[in-house]
Amino acid sequence: MNDPDFTIPVRAPAQIGLDDTILPFAVKALDLRGRIVRLGAAVDTILTSHDYPPPVAKLLGEAIVLTIMLGSALKFEGRFILQTQTDGPVRMLVADFTSPGRVRACARFDAERVAAAITAGAAQPGRLLGHGHLAMTIDQGPEMSRYQGLVPLEGGDLEQAAHEYFARSEQIPTRVRLAVAEEFRASKNGARRHWRAGGILLQFLPNSPERTRQADLNPGDAPPGTAPHVIPEDEAWVEGRSLVATVDDIELIDPTLSSERLAYRLFHERGVRVFRAAPVQAQCSCSRAGVENMLRSFPQEDRDDMVENGRITVTCEFCNSTYVFAPNEITAQSAAAS
Repeated sequence: MNDPDFTIPVRAPAQIGLDDTILPFAVKALDLRGRIVRLGAAVDTILTSHDYPPPVAKLLGEAIVLTIMLGSALKFEGRFILQTQTDGPVRMLVADFTSPGRVRACARFDAERVAAAITAGAAQPGRLLGHGHLAMTIDQGPEMSRYQGLVPLEGGDLEQAAHEYFARSEQIPTRVRLAVAEEFRASKNGARRHWRAGGILLQFLPNSPERTRQADLNPGDAPPGTAPHVIPEDEAWVEGRSLVATVDDIELIDPTLSSERLAYRLFHERGVRVFRAAPVQAQCSCSRAGVENMLRSFPQEDRDDMVENGRITVTCEFCNSTYVFAPNEITAQSAAAS
């Protein structure tokens, strides 16, 4: 990560912004780099656009935070897409980050199975996801090849999946913490809930690659009776990982605690530097013109099958926006285009 043109050595607590920001930071003494994401209106807009059961909304919120933390590392204009495909009650999560700071997301789930899991007290993230895989895709545009990494989901949560991805694919010591919760605020019409989310990603990136070596992931290939070769972890990484493990969920979502203060709270003894915070917002890419073009691409027979009550209605799965067209409106434009 190249240093931006603006940096703040955090010697005392400093506040730049609270919600809907991505704050990069570095702890040079420990060769650590990371990002802190704090979300208020952005995550609330996405989650309240659908009538998700709270455990599903919480799980999608975690996917949004993880996607922003990973996608904001892109050094080019592009998209980072996180998608799960599993056999659990929550069949699919999709979170789409477009640089420099736009995100959208949605979930598909079996309402009856989710309700049953809630009743049984089994609505933990790992149980809702079940078994399947997590795909992380980097899209650099139509003229460039896509890069995709796959991680198995075997009853664990998204934090565990992220750790597995970096250990296997990137081979970078990484720790991730995610938190999502509802905040209740008083208003003229009574209390209203708002979703908040946050997360921190920490990576060990020393100049010497040898310092990042980890134990083999599959020691079972060694002959029987062979003692496992234990590679001691770097003390700097042990310290950094241990500090991140102390972060409570409330610290990641507390509306009165800025990302700068959290970074200072964790690493001030070693000296921490924060860089320019980047804004993030919930923004879908759908539009009426885009939906029109999609409908025009379908054969007339397919468009005829879409007509209900004399109109064609299309609802965006991400933002829940609805677009209504008269059948002859699409036909007329299709004829004009030809």
